[in-house]
Amino acid sequence: MSASPIATARQSLTAPVIDYEPPPVGTTAPCPMPTSTAMHRRTPRPMTPATRPRREAPVPRAAAVFADAALRRVLEVVDRRRPVGQLRAMLRPNLVDAVSVLTRTPSPEGAAALKRVRLRAVSGCPGEPSAAEVFATYTRGKRVRAVAGRVEVVGGRWQVVALQIG
Repeated sequence: MSASPIATARQSLTAPVIDYEPPPVGTTAPCPMPTSTAMHRRTPRPMTPATRPRREAPVPRAAAVFADAALRRVLEVVDRRRPVGQLRAMLRPNLVDAVSVLTRTPSPEGAAALKRVRLRAVSGCPGEPSAAEVFATYTRGKRVRAVAGRVEVVGGRWQVVALQIG
């Protein structure tokens, strides 16, 4: 009995691959191993003075205390533990409206807890800075979230002028 044409066609679908690498062109011998002195030789480098990082201006203590209190109140308003009216002296009017929108849908994950607040002075005029950037983290349930903003001296008092709640 002879093999069917279908069976022979299935057997010839693959062919072995030939391992082939062409000979090197233009070289007669392999590169020699470097000596131990060549491997441990110091390469002369030009001496350059070390650049010191620019030192940031210290943030006023009043700005840090205000930012911490303001962010705590904002999170309490978002959680409906405080009325929105208590933010009017601390935030710009457009930010009070934005925070009041966040209070419309309560979070099922529970209350927010402010964890870490950091400030960086915004360089401006010489002397004590009148503005600072605020970076903070807070937890809601098992998740860690972030808040960012800017505080400035407005009319002799600190006020939150920008706010992003994540």
